[in-house]
Amino acid sequence: MNSPEASSYDSPVGDLVQRLTQSFTSEHSRPPKWIVAAPGRVNLIGEHIDYNDGFVLPMAIERYVAIAAAPRNGSHPHVASIRSVNLNESDQIDLDLLPEPKLPPTWCAYMGGVFAGFRDRIGAEKFGQLPAMDLMFESNVPIGGGLSSSAALEVATATLLEVVSGTTLGLDEKALLCQKAEHDYAGVPCGIMDQFSSVFGQENAFMMLDCQSQQIRHVPFDSNGVSVLITNSNVKHELSGGEYAQRRAQCDSALKKLAAASWRDVTPSMLDSKKQSLTDVEYSRARHVVSEIERTQKAAVAIESGQWQALGELMYASHHSLQHDYEVSCCELDLLVELARGIGLAGGVYGSRMTGGGFGGCTVTLLDSEKVVEVSNHIQKQYKKQSGIDAHLFASLPAKGAHLISC
Repeated sequence: MNSPEASSYDSPVGDLVQRLTQSFTSEHSRPPKWIVAAPGRVNLIGEHIDYNDGFVLPMAIERYVAIAAAPRNGSHPHVASIRSVNLNESDQIDLDLLPEPKLPPTWCAYMGGVFAGFRDRIGAEKFGQLPAMDLMFESNVPIGGGLSSSAALEVATATLLEVVSGTTLGLDEKALLCQKAEHDYAGVPCGIMDQFSSVFGQENAFMMLDCQSQQIRHVPFDSNGVSVLITNSNVKHELSGGEYAQRRAQCDSALKKLAAASWRDVTPSMLDSKKQSLTDVEYSRARHVVSEIERTQKAAVAIESGQWQALGELMYASHHSLQHDYEVSCCELDLLVELARGIGLAGGVYGSRMTGGGFGGCTVTLLDSEKVVEVSNHIQKQYKKQSGIDAHLFASLPAKGAHLISC
């Protein structure tokens, strides 16, 4: 396979795979023939600019979607029978008549979109040779937390189809296939960051992704003294009217009025000089995009030079922009960031910001490794006291991208 080499059970995904293997064997009276895994991601900085030709700086996290599968006993019906361990639900995909996109999407629709894209890629004849299969998947990527659980499911599905079909996709090709599945089958016009992170993730490195050229540069991260803490607010406000698509449309409208081919051509001075041609909302959205592109480039330099305080200030500035200019934060995310800021450098915290699409989900915090437990306890206690909600916190190192598990 043209993906990272296979890993064994004693890896960050090991416990998840062992549970899944036991569940699959118990339900189907035989062990799985194939097991694959794909990680979620957290974005350190560069939010809502992946679909605006910007730069993003995510890392794959040590939380995965794992899929176990085996050929079905007997060839009929020619389906992929799928069970979600987390949701305790089952569904199936007809391998001869793949589903059409429909909204609202189900978890099976995300997988169905990948199956459909894979058939288009390898051709109907070769796809028709896939065996009827039993699939079971389990995830420890928080759902609805802005950590790309859907992209992890899509990429894991594509990785499984590579193994089963004996087809090798280019890594960028696989990521784009999964992005298209999310566009067509989930109705989410996402950028390329989530799927690229899950495919290209490397241990001990952030991924600097140029979303205009799709070029990747891995930025080494010395994690001995500094850690990344992910805090799930455990809230997800429902977005009436499609806020994500609305933000994208506002950016497109602003860029058209600025008469620029790409946001990479828009400088802060150019934006200010043409402010009168934009609505107030368009100007605010544009100011976030232009400033976030600049912050992300500076962040990569700060990581490479170990300037953690400078990186932390960029993270705080990013959150402020997302809160006020892009308006995708919420009171719970703001509270978590302020709690981290209140601990400050004296307590080992360099910076914090919301991460993901917003309106709930997670924050990402950069801090001294020796302070992870102390900081986590403080944030968890104060967040519960002030919001009445239990937060879920975990630290993660940059993790390995999608891969086959050695059974």
